[in-house]
Amino acid sequence: MNKYELALVVSAKLDDEAREAVVEKAKGYITRFGGEIGEIDAWGKKRLAYEIQYEKEGFYYFIPFEAEPTAPAEIERHCRIMENVLRYLIVRTDAE
Repeated sequence: MNKYELALVVSAKLDDEAREAVVEKAKGYITRFGGEIGEIDAWGKKRLAYEIQYEKEGFYYFIPFEAEPTAPAEIERHCRIMENVLRYLIVRTDAE
């Protein structure tokens, strides 16, 4: 299993409960495809470098996880269609 990190930028227009629901949904996708989630690093509300969908701020979350090499493509496929996710990125964090 490889180590990865999912970076999510969630819309700042959401209330706390809706924002947590988005993060839980992303965590659900990770576990659905056989991933084991580590401790989530929530950076909070930050100003975006440029406007995304007419929004200037977003909440940043970094979710480390371990999964098989096929899992990141499936997780990204599901994150792509999540409404309140402004940006997402999965990077491999373990050294070769």
